[in-house]
Amino acid sequence: MATNTFPGSGGYTSSPPPPSSFSSRTAQIRSSLSAAIRPWGDFFSPSALSLPVSLSEASFRLRVNLHHFRLNYAVVGLTVLFLSLIFHPLSLIVFLVTLLAWLYLCLSRDEPLTIFNRTIDDRVVMIGLGFVTVLALIWSSVWLNVLVSAAVSAAVICLHAMIRFSEDVGNDSPYSALLSVVDSPRGAYSQV
Repeated sequence: MATNTFPGSGGYTSSPPPPSSFSSRTAQIRSSLSAAIRPWGDFFSPSALSLPVSLSEASFRLRVNLHHFRLNYAVVGLTVLFLSLIFHPLSLIVFLVTLLAWLYLCLSRDEPLTIFNRTIDDRVVMIGLGFVTVLALIWSSVWLNVLVSAAVSAAVICLHAMIRFSEDVGNDSPYSALLSVVDSPRGAYSQV
């Protein structure tokens, strides 16, 4: 194995960091994200779409689906934001750099962030990244565009979450005994 002498190393011979560490870290992040994202076939299944019978059932579906498909909905929201920034190339670059900062500082770290031998709490990192994101939006002067795309994303995500229902996702509705009489062990009577 060849060793190199790096400038500023005081003449000591050392070897560069292994090149596979970054690629293995990237592969680890990719595999953890792909494991957490639900299958897109289940997400877009037309057989799982039905109108809720009541407002309480809609709120229940919203809560369950937002939890179950949270990364899928994040991808949908980021895609809408990305599409809204296509005609603003500088803002798109700022958005991608900010997104990389979020990915690196929030998803790829196993240990707490340490700066100058001080451990930084994750809440402080999140607040700092939020502040940097807002500054980037103001600096690139597309905040109105981003606000509209966020509103569109929220509307589309909430609509999908309220009309999506299937047997495999949280069928533990507190109102299921009142709403369903099919296949009930009590026959045609439901609990009141």
